[in-house]
Amino acid sequence: MDLIERLKGEPDNLLPCDGTVLYYGPVMEPQRADSYFHVLQETIDWQHDRAVIMGKEITTKRKVAWYADKPFDYRYSGVTKVALPWTRELRELKQLVEDNCGEVFNSCLLNLYHSGEEGMAWHSDAEKALKKDGAIGSLSLGAERNFSFRHKKTKNRVSRLLQHGSLLVMKDTTQTHWLHRLPPSKTVQRPRINLTFRLIVE
Repeated sequence: MDLIERLKGEPDNLLPCDGTVLYYGPVMEPQRADSYFHVLQETIDWQHDRAVIMGKEITTKRKVAWYADKPFDYRYSGVTKVALPWTRELRELKQLVEDNCGEVFNSCLLNLYHSGEEGMAWHSDAEKALKKDGAIGSLSLGAERNFSFRHKKTKNRVSRLLQHGSLLVMKDTTQTHWLHRLPPSKTVQRPRINLTFRLIVE
């Protein structure tokens, strides 16, 4: 979807029922997306993600970072993270995402995937700290990757290729009825940074 198409109105819902997922396509020029990718790769306080599974703590190859308006606690997969203050670039990207989708966010969970070998398993973002049925704005930088949804009851699936510099927004009852994941890919060698802007309820 190009700029002219986006100016015509909100994109179509990718989901057939029980939620809303809007794919806006690229929301910045490729050169600008390249610049943000390299700055974030070098300046974000990346840490290997940790998760507690079956009582055992594991460390992932994928790296993460958590930033917000305030030092919010965010607990998922049995681990609690404390938010760092926004960098200038993250504030700029938050404003860009808000301007495009009309939502307001106060936090961002970033993921750094070094290659297609690293992905994310099926899950839904329904942590208690998040606004119920609130929007999550997902900005993709770097390698193009497929992003998949699976309905919790019908098992119906929907997938979309996420382009460099593109925005996808999940909202309404999506997290209640759908799981999503980033499938691994042996053909993708380049890294990808994903910024998921969220609204923490104080």
